[in-house]
Amino acid sequence: MVAYGFKAFFAPQIESGIKRQTVRANRKRHARPGEMLQLYQGMRTRHCRRIIPDAPCVGVDRIIIERRRVEISGIEINGVRLSADEIEAFARADGFAPEQLLGAGGLDSIFARHNMGMFWSLNHPEGGNFEGVLIRWQPPREAA
Repeated sequence: MVAYGFKAFFAPQIESGIKRQTVRANRKRHARPGEMLQLYQGMRTRHCRRIIPDAPCVGVDRIIIERRRVEISGIEINGVRLSADEIEAFARADGFAPEQLLGAGGLDSIFARHNMGMFWSLNHPEGGNFEGVLIRWQPPREAA
């Protein structure tokens, strides 16, 4: 079982099943398809809480996110480059839809890809391209 932590503003989207994926940096051990995931808010704090019951991992893909300042200029998943419309859809699926965020975390653009770019700039100030993994899960109520 592998645990992942999330910012508080993602929790309602995970609970509702809107957000079913996360982008993470490469590390020694990530979840594998079929393994159960534990999804937490406030991990390693006294306010830690499990967002949803354990959820099965349904996919782990290589991802490259290209950035220019606060903008996501490109995304590649398993070597397949996404179009501008696909990047917007990806950003929405990853929890950056304006109607879901409602300005949380200072993310107030009308475009999901811009919110995602601002989030990445705030949380990864070193800039440049990001290489990691895209982890997808099935919400528990659908897995049953």
